[in-house]
Parts: sequence; C-alpha cells; structure tokens
Amino acid sequence: MNKLIIAIALMLSVFAMAQQEEKLPYYEILEHAESYTAGAVASRMVDGLGFRYYWATEGLRPEDLNYKPSESGRTSGETIDHILGLSNFLLNSISTEKSRGEDKALSFEDKRKQTLLNLKAASDILRNADDLSQFDNERFPFWNLINGPIADALWHCGQVVLLRRASGNPFNSKVSVFSGKLRE
Repeated sequence: MNKLIIAIALMLSVFAMAQQEEKLPYYEILEHAESYTAGAVASRMVDGLGFRYYWATEGLRPEDLNYKPSESGRTSGETIDHILGLSNFLLNSISTEKSRGEDKALSFEDKRKQTLLNLKAASDILRNADDLSQFDNERFPFWNLINGPIADALWHCGQVVLLRRASGNPFNSKVSVFSGKLRE
C-alpha cells in the first residue's frame, strides 16, 4: 500500500511539474540599479529590449509567425530568427563563453527562450562591468553594439508588434514599456 501511495505521489509531482510553465526572463523588468554606471545603463537598455521582446512574442500563433505583409517583406518568424541572431551576436561579443549559433530548425518556443536567455546573460554581464571599453575588440568598439544589435533588435520588436496586429493578434494592452510591468 505504501508503494502505491508513493508511486501515485511521484506521478502527481511529475505531472504538476510538467504543467508549470517554465519561467522565462523579462515578464517584467526587475528593479533598477542604485547608481548610474555605464554598465548599469547598458544593462538596462538590454533589459528594456528583453521586456519588449517577451511581450512582442508572447502568445504568437502559427498564423502570426507566417504572416508576411508583402512579397519582399519578412514574416514574423523570419524577423524572430533575425532577433535571435542579434542576441547571439551581442552575447558573443561581450562573453568569454560563446552562445549557440542561429538554429532555424528550433521551434518558435525554443527560439524565443534562447533569445530571452541570451539577453538576460548579456544584461548580467553588462551590469557588472566597470568599463565598457573592455568589450571593444579588433573589429569594433562597444559603441557599435549599442547602435548595432541592441538598437536593431528594438526596431525589429516593433515590427513583430506591427505584424501581429496586422495578422489579428494585437499586443497585450496592459503592457507598460515605461514601467516595465503589466498594468493592473
């Protein structure tokens, strides 16, 4: 009888764990740093990007991912692939550990998760940096990461929001990009 109870309890635990949605970063932006350092400001820029990306991609349906406004335009799915590539580039540019490359064979959920994890890792690295020039390299200075992949990914998050509206799945109106939280 004890073995049966233990087996049932174990199965219920496994089932409950499977039912819990994995917590991804950027449901909301965490509290800001106490001081304005270069690293804290750069980190907060990436956090703003992560928050926008989280909500731009939350609840996308297959028809949203396949929506394409014109023959020459990208689908939302292709835009998400590009943002994943930008997040990989950013993280690889500032980390000693290299992130995975673009993998277009990943599911949308896995691409979304990897992008959010890349952005969180990049933000954590930047937050603890005393001098951003440590991320300069022989090809470009850190400045280029701000006007390059960070700004470009922000731009493309806006495109995902526009495309999802056009495909009939509007952005959550309770999202406040100003506060980095959901309005009640």
